[in-house]
Amino acid sequence: MNFDFEKGEVLLIDKPLHWTSFDVVNKLRYKISKKVNVKRIKIGHAGTLDPLATGLLIICTGKMTKQIDTFQAQEKEYTGSFTVGSTTPSYDLETEIQFFADYQHLTQKEITEKTKEFIGTINQKPPIFSAIKVNGKALYHSARKGEEVEIPTKQITIHQFDITNIALPQIDFKVKCSKGTYIRSLANDFGQSLQTGAHLSSLKRTKIGDYSIENAYQLDNFLEIVDNL
Repeated sequence: MNFDFEKGEVLLIDKPLHWTSFDVVNKLRYKISKKVNVKRIKIGHAGTLDPLATGLLIICTGKMTKQIDTFQAQEKEYTGSFTVGSTTPSYDLETEIQFFADYQHLTQKEITEKTKEFIGTINQKPPIFSAIKVNGKALYHSARKGEEVEIPTKQITIHQFDITNIALPQIDFKVKCSKGTYIRSLANDFGQSLQTGAHLSSLKRTKIGDYSIENAYQLDNFLEIVDNL
């Protein structure tokens, strides 16, 4: 197996749970730089995944880092689950459940019909627990201080939104969407539409453009490959 990391490689990595995307890049940079005997290999990822998400990271090295913007702009596919009847400030399990509501009345038809409201180009408000900057300051800094911030909406596109299983309070889904879509926000907005509240309880990115998780390396396996080059 041959890699030319300095000339440029596109690596597909399955990000482990609890790792940040930056953690993965740093680990690979250290290993690869040591292997090719350079002080600091050029490396970056094409689209952040939250620590509580798993799945496909496109990692570019060397001259292929120039293609990062192209990869970031491509359609993304995610699978995961929402938990209805409860909400959190971060819209996922990073923060504790804040509110509870009854969900027992929900029907399969009602749940699947609600997905239609989100298909197409829509305005979405990012979570306050995010790295998006407002007035030069990352939102999560304001969130952790309890500061109120006016968060601007952004236009995103949901190409496909399917409910794949319902076992209340858990609803499993598959979503295909544009760059910049926050699945955490989709969970929160979907819960509001159902009038029960919801938060994102699991998330996996399965595709970026034509690149699939099926062809990705487990991080530990790839680090071992680098060691053995």
